[in-house]
Amino acid sequence: MLSCLLIGVLPVAAFAVAASVSMSDTFVRIRRGELSSHAVVISGTVAQFEYLTDDSSRAALIRELDEKSRENSYRILLFDSQSYCIWDSNRIETGNTLILPEIISALDGQDAQRLEMGKIMYASTSIKNDDSLIIGAVLVVASIEDIFEPIADIEQRLIYFVIIIVVLISLFIYVVSSMFMNPLRLMVQSVSKMSLGHLNIRTRVKGKDEFSQLGAALNIMASKLESNEKTREEFVSNVSHELKTPLSSMKVLSESILLLKDVPIQTYTEFLEDINSEIDRMTFIINDLLALVKLDRREAKLDLSPVNINILVSDVVKRIYPIAQKKGIHIAFDELTQITISADAMKLSLALTNIVENAVKYTPDNGVVKVTLDTDASNVYISVTDTGIGISEDEQQHVFERFYRVDKTRDRETGGTGLGLAITYATVLMHNGQVRVVSRENEGSTFIVSLPVNEVKTKTL
Repeated sequence: MLSCLLIGVLPVAAFAVAASVSMSDTFVRIRRGELSSHAVVISGTVAQFEYLTDDSSRAALIRELDEKSRENSYRILLFDSQSYCIWDSNRIETGNTLILPEIISALDGQDAQRLEMGKIMYASTSIKNDDSLIIGAVLVVASIEDIFEPIADIEQRLIYFVIIIVVLISLFIYVVSSMFMNPLRLMVQSVSKMSLGHLNIRTRVKGKDEFSQLGAALNIMASKLESNEKTREEFVSNVSHELKTPLSSMKVLSESILLLKDVPIQTYTEFLEDINSEIDRMTFIINDLLALVKLDRREAKLDLSPVNINILVSDVVKRIYPIAQKKGIHIAFDELTQITISADAMKLSLALTNIVENAVKYTPDNGVVKVTLDTDASNVYISVTDTGIGISEDEQQHVFERFYRVDKTRDRETGGTGLGLAITYATVLMHNGQVRVVSRENEGSTFIVSLPVNEVKTKTL
């Protein structure tokens, strides 16, 4: 606000000062011109009356010069060619020799003007005879204090004008600054509260200007941070739950072994097999968690190489085929193109396996799972369609979250950890691709993975 005030006021103040100085210079220049003109007129009059050579006309000339001196309030001095003052309207310097710059200049044939102490103006000119010879000089002296009265009045008006302008500019800048700073101040307060952990804080957004857009962006950021915080809390809770379940089972099984006495070796074997199974389950969960952590931190670097997507998807289908066969599910692979792209074959294979395996697990017996491979000018598309239980619209936005399961009653039956699709999502993003789901409840689902075509070779079948 202070900067804007200085920028607004300084030009006005500079204008006022410049105007005052310009007026003073103009008035002084006008007065200098007037005195010079009077000096020239007096010089002509003196030469006409032959004052310096004819004593008979001197009395009449002196009367005329006295009258001019009184009327115009200036002092007149006449000098001969030796700087001797022949006559002074103030009768002070008459009979004295004065060596003044103005007199010397006039006797040299050059008119001169001088302002002394900003108040007294001197103007001189030479007196010439009929032969144009310099025979003397005229010096006119006048006070110019009278011209400063209107200047002072104008300066006073300028001061009032500047004060009014400063007040108006200050009010305008204050209003404008408030309009700019108040939203920023509110945003700073909101961000400060967010930094302390109050992620439910939102900035009030009004209008459609840049500040409103910034406020809306901050609100979106806060919503995402709040969502991430909730996801983190749910993630910690889910991890605790997933790890607690096998630990509890192992605890019960181990206590049972310790309590049992004189039982067949087969019973011990069964219990140990169950404990081993729970250990495998924990290992599976921990490995998936470690994989997700590496993907989140971008520690899992892509080992890019030319990958024939047709062969990769075909191998995924072959691995899942025995599982589908047990449930009587028909699984088909429809290849519309032959395509090779630059990708990490191992990570991409795992990501696609998670999708196809989920399609088989969540499809009822004797259902159908179809995998389709297609491409366009910029992307390769791998879609997996099933005739399973489907996903509601509310749940579709959560399917790629960690530990999220659509059918929560089938956790043990499907044997999953709820991390497969999260790993798939992170892996596809690392390949600069996208994954989305299209589904309706009880009508099946379609997961579509799109990957950018890099150094691609395609052949339409």
